[in-house]
Amino acid sequence: MFLDTVLTRNPQLVRTAAELHRTGAVPADTYVVDRDAVDANAALLAAEAERLGLTLWFVVKQLGRNPALAATIARRLPRFAAIDAAEARTLHAAGARPGNLGHLVQIPRRELPEMLGWEPEAVTVFDLDNARAVSDAAKATGRVQDILLRLEGVPGAVYPGQEGGVPLETLEEFAAAAEELPGARIAGVTAFPCLLCDPATGVPEPTANLSRLVKARELLAGRGHTALKLSAPSVTSAATLPLLAGHGATHGEPGHALTGTTPLHAVDPDQPEIPGYVYVTEVAHTLADGRPALHGGGFYPRAGISDALLPRTGLRLPVQDTPAEHIDYYRLLDAPPPGSGVRAGDSAVLAFRTQMFVTRSKVAVVSGLSDGTPRLDGLYDALGQPC
Repeated sequence: MFLDTVLTRNPQLVRTAAELHRTGAVPADTYVVDRDAVDANAALLAAEAERLGLTLWFVVKQLGRNPALAATIARRLPRFAAIDAAEARTLHAAGARPGNLGHLVQIPRRELPEMLGWEPEAVTVFDLDNARAVSDAAKATGRVQDILLRLEGVPGAVYPGQEGGVPLETLEEFAAAAEELPGARIAGVTAFPCLLCDPATGVPEPTANLSRLVKARELLAGRGHTALKLSAPSVTSAATLPLLAGHGATHGEPGHALTGTTPLHAVDPDQPEIPGYVYVTEVAHTLADGRPALHGGGFYPRAGISDALLPRTGLRLPVQDTPAEHIDYYRLLDAPPPGSGVRAGDSAVLAFRTQMFVTRSKVAVVSGLSDGTPRLDGLYDALGQPC
């Protein structure tokens, strides 16, 4: 999906990843992340958000909840949106400040006291039960916690496994009940996804969820709530920040923009963010019909993978599709031309959209690529633990 873009914009990353694997510094099934590129992208996003009067909460699930990268991003974007409690702990320990907790996964009840003790800017709640739980936990510490109301998505505009939220039709009733909670204050609304890229063109467009958020904020303002936040996550990048501002959003939540890997970057290599990661693995074996099998572990069903580069031979081979029942032991390539000399152990470099935290991959953080002095800063597992 991104191989052409990364070869055009950041070829040193491809060379560095291949060399690290060739020498054994990183194993097969490793994402190699360019820390300099992530830092530059975070600075770019911070500057554009400031210009437009937006606040950004950064997201790092796609980077494997990596503490080194979180600390780098936090120098530019101090506050994070954590996907779940485990991610929140990693980012908090890395020195970042909590912006939005409960963003996609509600905070488990017994973990609320710990999380609220960090004084997050906001906690997203999907229903009244969770709003009550936040209120009770905050009241026990003598605080009132700002909450964002997660709006139920429009049918057809919600990803499977991410259902939930307050229906717009019952928001008035929900707000009336939430206003009686002593430890919670309604501070705004959010939904997901609020922007999506057209699959063919990559052009970002608002989803019906965004217009639903605008209506919800108007309803809450009519009830007397002021300074309401409107966080509109998904595809938050330099190209979409003006779109968010134009629709009245106050907050965005950049994730893949930090590595230049939104769908827009796949079709437009001239986007300002620099592509910041590749995946390196190796040929495990070759089938009798000539198809090489790559070691797996880091492939992702929604990756949009097209082809793989085998640096030793210079070959670029198409990556074959897999059925839903596929287990990620290996991934097959098309057979190369006869006599190409592909061998077991050959490095393979790929670039595709991923969520590193759901893989069993390693994550290698490298720096110095921007000045021609590449170095390996650290090797981590997919949940951010040092290896």
